[in-house]
Amino acid sequence: MEGRAVKRACVILVLRKALLVCGVVSSLLYIGADLLAAAGYPDYHSFTSRAISELTAVGAPTKHLVEPLLIGYDILLIAFGLGVWASGRNRALHLVGGLLVAIGAVGLAAMPLTPMRLRGTGSLATDAPHITATAVIVLCILLAIGFGASLFGRWFRLYSYATLLTLLVFGTWTSLEAARLAAGQPTPWLGAAERVHIGAYLAWVMVLAVILWRTSTRRAEATPRGSAPVTAAWG
Repeated sequence: MEGRAVKRACVILVLRKALLVCGVVSSLLYIGADLLAAAGYPDYHSFTSRAISELTAVGAPTKHLVEPLLIGYDILLIAFGLGVWASGRNRALHLVGGLLVAIGAVGLAAMPLTPMRLRGTGSLATDAPHITATAVIVLCILLAIGFGASLFGRWFRLYSYATLLTLLVFGTWTSLEAARLAAGQPTPWLGAAERVHIGAYLAWVMVLAVILWRTSTRRAEATPRGSAPVTAAWG
């Protein structure tokens, strides 16, 4: 019986660590989708002036390429959220994991249901569902980082606060450009502001994944040989 318990605990540990790796892979996949699609969009002239959402807009030539990649991103993020939840019994950890799952789930639902229109072909009214879904995702991101700030000591708290400040500043900048984007007017720095905003969040996810993975590894190494490893929320 003891041997079975050890094997079960080891399987759970490996599965949890695999889910944590999904955090890093999800962020890299999102970045790769942006770079790959923008390179293949003839009218997508500049990363600094064009929004990422324009790559999946109705009628965009890159929509068929980007959407499967972003679906993969959302699925990986949901898996990572489950891994975060399973990494401990800490209430903040569970809140962060649940919010990450919510971000991925809203993203999956919003992609087919709330697409934006091509620049100059829509309005704030026609893009309202897309804007609303984005606002829900951003709120979940802010809450996840806010709750996660307390998880790993002073340095991670300061890093999380800096990330929150970056998101608030560049997120506000991005939202102020929404009307100009819908009207087809020039937005010379919209793409840069949005990419800093999203990039700060993606980096935070990767840092969280690495810390939790290393913490899980140290716990396993500290467990006496022959005994069941600590399995946190799945133990």
